[in-house]
This record gives sequence, structure tokens and C-alpha cells, in this order.
Amino acid sequence: MKKLAALALSAAMIASLAACGGGTTPSENPSGNPSEKPSESPAADYGTIALVTDVGTIDDESFNQACWQGVQAYGDAHNIEYTDYQPAADSNDDRMASIRQAVQDGAGIVVLPGFLFGEAIAQAQEQFPDTKFVAVDVAEADLGGATLADNAYCAVFGEEEAGYLAGYAAVKDGYTSLGFLGGVAVPAVVRFGQGYVQGADDAAEELGTNIDIKYTYGGQFFGDANITAKMEGWYQAGTEVVFACGGGIWTSAAEAALNNEGMVIGVDTDQHHLGNNENYAYNPFLTSAVKGLQSATEAALDKYFTGNWADLGGKIDVLDLQKGESYVGLPTAEESWCFKTFTVEEYEAVKAKIISGEIVIDDNVEAMPEVSANTNLTMIE
Repeated sequence: MKKLAALALSAAMIASLAACGGGTTPSENPSGNPSEKPSESPAADYGTIALVTDVGTIDDESFNQACWQGVQAYGDAHNIEYTDYQPAADSNDDRMASIRQAVQDGAGIVVLPGFLFGEAIAQAQEQFPDTKFVAVDVAEADLGGATLADNAYCAVFGEEEAGYLAGYAAVKDGYTSLGFLGGVAVPAVVRFGQGYVQGADDAAEELGTNIDIKYTYGGQFFGDANITAKMEGWYQAGTEVVFACGGGIWTSAAEAALNNEGMVIGVDTDQHHLGNNENYAYNPFLTSAVKGLQSATEAALDKYFTGNWADLGGKIDVLDLQKGESYVGLPTAEESWCFKTFTVEEYEAVKAKIISGEIVIDDNVEAMPEVSANTNLTMIE
């Protein structure tokens, strides 16, 4: 898919570019405030924008789609051509083949969503030194020991903060039997889950109530009959809400929830709209623990096209609430706010405590956080 536009930008046009407007634009760029104009006169041709998907597609309702929306929004706002590429198979060779094609097609900057690009970005930055690479959700551990070159940038998120807010809100809203269904136990998923446990536990302590949390990983990023059956067992045993964290694995949680009058918590993007299905008796999405994949993508593109790539090159940024309130949290739009008693004002208050440092959330993925006597946490294979 291509957005037809001019292949080159004049230096005068480039100088006028600024951060995109609209609801998804971050209040801050990953490394400083949004640029108003280049720090120096940029080259006349910055090339086009490319996005290479991992095993998913640009309509996966998860991080591929969110990053693609960032590419679309920025490209449309600034009349820059953009294209997406889908590797032929789930392998590093196929991902590299798509990156190579994007560069040959004239991409000046390539967006790579997901941890599976760790090996690819380490190779691509060396093979294509004149091309810039933005790896979203690729952490240092994913790079296999490689060091980022000046033409590469990685953005990761404070998922533990979004998970914390989701768990805290659910318990404050009256839920006492919770579940966490992770996909593959990669650091981002683990941080979501461990934050969820900490938030739920803190809320239980504040309320003086006892809660139960079942915790498991499906080992994959899609739902299937076996995972649905496991979730059916949870709901039938009394679980009220499950945080389904890991690509399409939400489908199993949602199916089981709908069969048992339960609820689910979405992840990465605001997934409330997925529950507006004519085949569903009700919308099972209580909320979603979101991260600003689109915001991060737009902010990185802005740095490149305004001549300020040096602010990002060679860096791995952790985008959390301290970096900008658009990067992690819960959706507060009226149609997505489905809590019965927990209010937006209460949400903003606890979020402010995280930003100020009054609430500290453990992000150590090597061990589960300790919980109080109010929480019965059960790990399930």
C-alpha cells in the first residue's frame, strides 16, 4: 500500500515540518521537546518512509497496526510517501529481505515494530549506513550483544506502569478474582503482567480486601482451542476479569469471557472497539493497558524529517509516564471507560503519584514481585 506523494522534499519544505497535531501526538518526543525546525539545513531528499511488519500484519489490532497508524498519520500530514512490507515468513532472513527491498525502493527511514527485529536491526544498521532505522519495542536484550549505530534507534516502554494502572483500577472497581494471560514471556509482556499484579495488590491493601490472581503464559501470540479451554476453566471457577496480554491471544480470553459473563482487559492499543461485535451479547472489554506505539513512531519520524536525528541515533529510550503521558496508561475516552465506580479523576490521581515517584513499580523481569497478605497469587503452567 502506498500513499502517493512527492518523492523528495525541498529544504524549505523540510524546514517547515513540525510535530503532527491530533490526539495521538505525544506531548514530548522521546529525547526532548518536539522540534519546531531543523537544527541545521537538511538534505533536499530525505527519502520515503517504510514499515516492515514482524509475523503480524498492519491490521493486527496490536503493535504492527499502531506503528503503521503512526507512519500513516505522519506521512499524510507532511505529504511524504510511505509503504509497508510484510516478510514472506517468520525468519530473520525474510525480515532482512523486506528491509533490503524497502531501502532499494527509496526508504530513507524504516520502522521495525516488535522484539523479533532485534537481530535484523543489528545487521541492517551495518549493511545500510545511509538509512535510518526505528525499532519500536526492541530492547537492548533483543540485540544479541550488538551496539546500536548512529543510524539506529530503539524505543521501549514502561509497560509495568500501564499494567499497574489496569490492575489497580480493576480492584478499585470491585473485582476481586483476577487473571493474567500472557503470550510469550518476553520482557515487555512480563512487565505488563508484573505491573498488573502490583497495582491490584496495592489497591487491595488500600481497600482492606482480599483478592485472587491466577497467572499464566500461553507461549504464543494467538488464541486457540486449548487456551480458550483454560480460560473457560478460570471463568467457571470464579475469575471475573482476565488481562490478555500478547497479540491475538485476546481472542481466547474474550471467547471464554463471553461464554461466562466475564470481562477482559486489552493490551497495547485501546481494544474496546473489538467488543462492539454484533455477534457478542455485550462488550467484554473493561479497559486496555495501552502504550503509545503510534506516538513513539510519529515522534521518531519527526526527529528525522526535521533534521534532528542526532537526538535519537544510537539510543535506546524507555518511554514511560515520566517521558510523556501519551506513552503508557489507560484510555479515558467516554466510550472506552467501562468502570462502574472507579473514576477518571481517581485514575489521574494515581497516575500523578507514579509520575512524581510516590508510587514505585518494580520492573525487574527476573522475579515476580512480592505481594501482601491481601493477595493470593497462583502461578499456573
